Amino acid sequence: MQGNTIFKISSKIKEIRKNKSITIQELANKAGVSKGLISQIENNRTIPSLPVLINIISSLEIDINKFFEDFKGPKDPGPVIVLKKENYSSLKLERGSGSLYRRIIEQDLGESNMSIALLELDPFAEESIVQTDAYIFKHVINGKAAIHLRNQVVDLEAGDSMFFDGSMIHSAKNDNDEKCIILITYYFPNKVLS
Repeated sequence: MQGNTIFKISSKIKEIRKNKSITIQELANKAGVSKGLISQIENNRTIPSLPVLINIISSLEIDINKFFEDFKGPKDPGPVIVLKKENYSSLKLERGSGSLYRRIIEQDLGESNMSIALLELDPFAEESIVQTDAYIFKHVINGKAAIHLRNQVVDLEAGDSMFFDGSMIHSAKNDNDEKCIILITYYFPNKVLS
């Protein structure tokens, strides 16, 4: 499954849920999964197993064929992929205020998947606490950030980077009066994660 297709699936689940005015909790209850898992899937922080995906689509009361009807087969982009900033996908993080998550690319790497995004934190803003099935590399492009990992805080400034297991509960906070921009790379070691 191409990374772009995975992103389209998560975006479509969220779009249909919102169009039908279904809360994350209601969808989770209908699909027999946790609210946190639905949120992670919708925000592309985890990839659902096939049975979970089918349950979610069924719980949205949409035919599975109709759900996938506008998906196109993958085109080989060749050895170089060019991405224009105006085509980045922006997501307001649901619980975080003053934060904008801009997905740059998702790519299938064979036995794994990779996702690259920009996290923009306004002055004194904080990202919501998250947990994911990926290994994460964060690089501060602009400003300063305090990265909270379990019981520790790592202070980073422009040019600093860190790598960690995203299964640890984590968040980023900007305690400064200048916007902070963080480049984030997610590396999912398995193609299908539950």
